[in-house]
Amino acid sequence: MIVSIRRILFPTDFSEPAAEAKNYALVLADRLGAELHLLHVVVPPGMPFPNADTSWTMPATGVKGLVKDAEQRLSEEIGTWAEARRAVSSVVTGFAVDEIVHYAEEQQIDLIVVGTHGLTGITHLLLGSVAEKLVRCAPCPVLTVHPTGHQFVLESAILAEPISA
Repeated sequence: MIVSIRRILFPTDFSEPAAEAKNYALVLADRLGAELHLLHVVVPPGMPFPNADTSWTMPATGVKGLVKDAEQRLSEEIGTWAEARRAVSSVVTGFAVDEIVHYAEEQQIDLIVVGTHGLTGITHLLLGSVAEKLVRCAPCPVLTVHPTGHQFVLESAILAEPISA
């Protein structure tokens, strides 16, 4: 069996766990000569009515502002790394897992690298886990990275010159 990883997706919520996962995504993309896709999903905030089955959503201008801010942050996330390598960034709106899976299918992603918050107990029950749902629903393998514990990617590996293919 030949494994070819040509496209890596790094979905980010700009959290600390995502920052750690970004290190893995950058190094893997560099070492494998893969195209790196950065994706942020803006979940439109809603304001539920008390005891109602409907909700208010933020006006489109508010969502547009959130998208613009996310595009700027993605640009900062990838920084100068993208100048010498192949990188694509995108911001979409919707439910995180659905949009990540859709993007992975549409772009024929070979590997997803995602951070995990490591929530447990009632917090996990109430909030769920995007990483956990991705592992179950993604059309490709998913590497989950927890921000604590043993790490095999060093800061120096991220800043190193790109490897020629």
